[in-house]
Amino acid sequence: MTVVEKERILVVDDDDEICQLLAGYLRQQGFEVDTAGDGRRLFEVLESRIPDLVILDIMLPGESGLELYKRLQERTDLPVIFLTALDSVTDRVVGLELGADDYMIKPFEPRELLARIRTVLRRSRAGRRLGGVSLSSGHAETSECLSFAGWELNVRSRVLHDPDGALVELSDAQYRLLMIFLAHPFQIMSRDMLLNLLHGREAAPFDRSVDIQVSRLRNRLGDSATMRLIRTVRGGGYMFAVAVTPVERHG
Repeated sequence: MTVVEKERILVVDDDDEICQLLAGYLRQQGFEVDTAGDGRRLFEVLESRIPDLVILDIMLPGESGLELYKRLQERTDLPVIFLTALDSVTDRVVGLELGADDYMIKPFEPRELLARIRTVLRRSRAGRRLGGVSLSSGHAETSECLSFAGWELNVRSRVLHDPDGALVELSDAQYRLLMIFLAHPFQIMSRDMLLNLLHGREAAPFDRSVDIQVSRLRNRLGDSATMRLIRTVRGGGYMFAVAVTPVERHG
């Protein structure tokens, strides 16, 4: 008989009551759960047990959740859902731009958080299985390297080179957004569609986090009026406006 290992979640919040209530609820839903009240305890847990997902409060004593997330990125690619106060719009945008997978506003409904957790874990599992990207060019292809307008991206190592061969660094959020565009060249992508593919949810009214992320990606790609890779479609969203081709490697 095969034993299915439970997925593990690490809840990081300095409010002990929230930690315990959330841990109890998630255990009832079939997860293993660890808790931490600050950054020191977070990294102590990581030394002994690696979770499948981290729920990280932004307002923590000492290092903030945003600062801790940057440290996490240096050593792991764990998916992260931020917990944030109702009025901290800037923190939410910064968190998503840093590459967090989603956020929840306090106070929250545990069932909604559970749905977000399952969506992020499902997307994380799918991402680990994929070695390449399906291109919507009339037939599906999978390739380790993709080329567009002289740029080349190795989708396994996440290494991006510009047309002059220079290395261009991308944040996790920028890489995931670029992969979405590369998988849908010449297709109009609405803000809702992009946000759903990035974070598994629809845009809230006046949510412009996608616009900020697209702007940052454009800057990394040196997008300009003379060579527009990502075009804004009035009333529609965005479109990746150049062809994407797999790069053949021999030997």
